[in-house]
Amino acid sequence: MANSLIGLLPTLYEAMDTVSREMVGFIPSVAMDASAERAALNQQILVPITPASQAVNITPGVTAPNTGDQIIGNTAITITNSMGVPFRWTGEDQKGLNTGPGYSKIKSDQVTQAFRTLCNLVEATTAQTAQLGASRATGAAGTTPFATNLGASAQARKVLSDNGAPLSDIHLTMNTTAGAAMRTLLQLTAVNEAGDDSLLRQGVLMDVHGFELRESAQILETTKGLGAGYVTSGAPAGSTTIPLTTGTGTVVPGDVVSFAGDPNLYIVNTGIAAPGSISINKPGLLTTLAPNSVMSIGADYAPNLAYHRNAIALVTRAPALPIEGDMAVDRTTIIDPRSGLAFDVSMYAQYRQVYYEVSLAWGAAAVKPEHITTVLG
Repeated sequence: MANSLIGLLPTLYEAMDTVSREMVGFIPSVAMDASAERAALNQQILVPITPASQAVNITPGVTAPNTGDQIIGNTAITITNSMGVPFRWTGEDQKGLNTGPGYSKIKSDQVTQAFRTLCNLVEATTAQTAQLGASRATGAAGTTPFATNLGASAQARKVLSDNGAPLSDIHLTMNTTAGAAMRTLLQLTAVNEAGDDSLLRQGVLMDVHGFELRESAQILETTKGLGAGYVTSGAPAGSTTIPLTTGTGTVVPGDVVSFAGDPNLYIVNTGIAAPGSISINKPGLLTTLAPNSVMSIGADYAPNLAYHRNAIALVTRAPALPIEGDMAVDRTTIIDPRSGLAFDVSMYAQYRQVYYEVSLAWGAAAVKPEHITTVLG
């Protein structure tokens, strides 16, 4: 008779409840397609992208105009990760532990760590995707936002508004330094001014300027490239490819760049190591660059991301299996009610031991860069 995971299910749900309290601000605030369906590593899932519409003059006639065709584009989300977290027990280990702290308790802790590990990896992937997919940046590198006021979120909202982002479902996910600074603002902690004691008593961040505020432990500081002396030959407004004719050193993805005569800060998507062309994200340049405009590269910074939910897509699947199956004696899928991630849990009976594996496959993409902006810190 095959072994069953039914007895493990309460342990799994208990473990997920612990993991779901980790600081994963991106997973619940992006467009997530979480499914128990299986997917292979490097498999692509296409997201349709409709183009901008064109207005035409109305001319009365006998028949309707023969116009209106559009080319519907797409963004491919690639399953870039397929990973499992294993742990194994022998019969002797189980027997010995049942006379001490207990096999079930330690197994529960192992499951907890497995969910925590995978959740943090998914969060890190989503955070990096958001960072490299941002259209523009606001604030000053090396200066913690919200240290004195709420100006950072107001400016982030302005960028999203200027880019045409819907403002009904926008989010601001911060690193813990920015979150700590916001918790010191008197206008948010003073109950008579904030109208609520949630931040003061419980540390719960309240919505500000229409943003749902979250924190993430997976936002990492960005190190700038070593590029210097780069000059562009010019580019029209709206360009996402910018030719650089002179200069030395590397311009790396994530760099914040600006150009003489243009006050805006742009995020580099594709960099260079010598004169060539860099790319920035949509909507591209807001100002036409004159020939010989000097490009400046900003300093290292800690990113905080403001975005509309549907600007970032996260796809998760169970890892692929052979059509004939594998050697697992039992397998089940557990959906985390907090994050929505569907974890694949397998059990393999081996010679006088049992092997468990908690696994997940995932990928993320910035499907609408115009609706993402970086708040520098």
